[in-house]
Amino acid sequence: MRMSAKQYRQRAKRSRSKYRNKKVTIDGDTFDSKAEARYYSELKLRERAGDILFFRLQPRYRLQDAVEKHGVKHRAIDYVADFEIHHKDGSIEVVDVKGFKTEVFRIKEKMFHKKFPHKLTLVKWDRGRFVET
Repeated sequence: MRMSAKQYRQRAKRSRSKYRNKKVTIDGDTFDSKAEARYYSELKLRERAGDILFFRLQPRYRLQDAVEKHGVKHRAIDYVADFEIHHKDGSIEVVDVKGFKTEVFRIKEKMFHKKFPHKLTLVKWDRGRFVET
């Protein structure tokens, strides 16, 4: 039996995300998980308290430019982190809120370290607080 388009859309709405995260919207920004939204709230407090200069959401880093080889075009490789924190001492810290490292992330992490001097920090929500992984 075939599904109608309306039935398909209803079923698609109910389906869970790949990692079972629930999207959360705060201040008009949508975050991929509750943990990411919670980290955003902590950064806002740190910024207001003067602990950090400022932070950016979803910063994009070009890891490799697009190339064409033997007539085949290969797209550029970008890494989109969750946050970029600018500290008072002038340093920049890139933060990703993750439950675990995927294989794709492991590769992009190595490429990021080769190309950028920034500190890359991975955090996860564990027992009521954020911990580095």
